[in-house]
Amino acid sequence: MNKKITYRLLGIVLVSFVVFICFATQSARPVTAGQQEGGMQPAPAAPAPRPVNAGTDPDKVAEGLKKFQHGPTLPHKLVANWPTLPKGYNFGETTGVDIDKNGNVWVANRGSWPVMEFDKNGEMLQAWNRDTVRLTDGIGKGAHGLKLDVYGNVWLGDVDGSINFKFSPVGRLLMTLGNRQGAPNNNDSKSGFNKPTNFWPLANGNMLISDGYGNSRVIEFTNDGHYVQKFGTAGDGDGQFNLPHGVTMDSQGRIYVADRGNSRLQVFDRNGKFLAKWTDVGQPWDVYYASQENAIYMCDGMWDRITKWSTDGKLLGEISHYGKAPGEVDFPHAIAVSPDGKDIYVAEIKNWRVQKWSSR
Repeated sequence: MNKKITYRLLGIVLVSFVVFICFATQSARPVTAGQQEGGMQPAPAAPAPRPVNAGTDPDKVAEGLKKFQHGPTLPHKLVANWPTLPKGYNFGETTGVDIDKNGNVWVANRGSWPVMEFDKNGEMLQAWNRDTVRLTDGIGKGAHGLKLDVYGNVWLGDVDGSINFKFSPVGRLLMTLGNRQGAPNNNDSKSGFNKPTNFWPLANGNMLISDGYGNSRVIEFTNDGHYVQKFGTAGDGDGQFNLPHGVTMDSQGRIYVADRGNSRLQVFDRNGKFLAKWTDVGQPWDVYYASQENAIYMCDGMWDRITKWSTDGKLLGEISHYGKAPGEVDFPHAIAVSPDGKDIYVAEIKNWRVQKWSSR
């Protein structure tokens, strides 16, 4: 009797052990796609791989251009090998360009020398390094818009730092406008910015500032940094912006804003009242008023062309197209034009250069 009980107990133990091993093995199996631990509900599918940027497709650019206004080819010819950089100097991504009262050309870029000055023949006159110009570090970060005020001071924007700087013509920091780098302000702020983009100097010394990637407005300050006015909110309605990326003003006080994200140019009076919108212009990345011609020049960053417009929105001419060779453009980001319209300078993000066209 004792042996029978013993064998029976051993059998029970063995069966229990086998059942335990089977259960443990099943529980230890990895969870597969479409299955959740516990077998209750399916697990969410794994995220799809991130798409790979195929880059610019020239055929798509050419096709897209068909839906916009077109005009005659401008008479300007490329000035070859402009500018001449000293040995060991290169641009980074070029983001801003302007012309001073002497005809010298100032360039903002994201390289080791964020601000460079050239004469009209392309000879470098001076360069400010990153010890002089303290910008946000990192590839594709830092320098953005650049303009000179009526006193010859250089205004430079740090888009990622949400701050603007005013320098003397010899590189002395005169003013910081905005809060500390990396501390953006909202659309109602009268003292700060959220990723500002560009400037336009006024005859009274004031500065219009397009603001920008984070905010959706144009704001005006006096030359010594006092708030004057602002206009614009986020959206696609009249007077609203989706990435105001450049600004200029004509001799009649009309303000033209490159409403990049909405692919249009908007026109306002001197007080910021909406007047008109041009919706078949491509995608404006920057605009520049040539006073002696009473014309607006625009760089179309999405469709890679340079255009000239009357102040009532008629296309007067165009030049260039997508490419890497001299005379072609890739992401034309900023533009500057001589008052008589005979010299055009374009800063390109993807080609890391500034090119000059002239009709002289």
